[in-house]
Amino acid sequence: MTIRLLLVDDQALIRAGFRMILEETDGIEVAGEAPDGAEAVRLTAEVRPDVILMDVRMPGVDGIEATRRIMARDPAARVLILTTFDLDEYAFAALRAGASGFVLKDVPVDELTRAVRAVAAGNAVVSPRITRSLITAYTSHRPVPAGRARAVLDQLTPREREVLRAVAAGLSNTEIAGRLVVSEATVKTHVGSVLSKLNLRNRVQAVILAYDIGLVG
Repeated sequence: MTIRLLLVDDQALIRAGFRMILEETDGIEVAGEAPDGAEAVRLTAEVRPDVILMDVRMPGVDGIEATRRIMARDPAARVLILTTFDLDEYAFAALRAGASGFVLKDVPVDELTRAVRAVAAGNAVVSPRITRSLITAYTSHRPVPAGRARAVLDQLTPREREVLRAVAAGLSNTEIAGRLVVSEATVKTHVGSVLSKLNLRNRVQAVILAYDIGLVG
């Protein structure tokens, strides 16, 4: 199945470069381009892309606000953020707004196409190393809202809490399975249950929530 992609960047040369790379990749079609966040919101509604490759830093409506508006209209939309720095508060804010992950602008071509395919398939794209760095940098000192932690944790079984804590530590399903001495399929089931019960889109949002409520940190 062909993945329809919307490119969003305020620099025309960067858009042209990504278009050239992506259109040479089997199974990916560039369905449109937008020079800013406002146009990205409009075109998303018009062309209905499978993935939105979104620059995070743009004049006017930036990638964070554009992601927020897109997700408000269509919670099933899939946004992959483009950023220059792997520790970027803008990229982190976009994840909070509902983005499915982010990649660096100088990422190798094969990693970029894998990221696009992963997001199109409904997965999150942030490596465990970067997840840990982002969370440590931007949430370790956030106050925990009174009563919120208990309200969240009461929805989960003890094993699901263990799994959420492990996900927040940046562990993969394989690593979690080894730690808990269960199968990867069992871990996947638990992760899915946690996301469903807590109304979360992906593992990245699960990590953010775990730190917000003080489960880890």
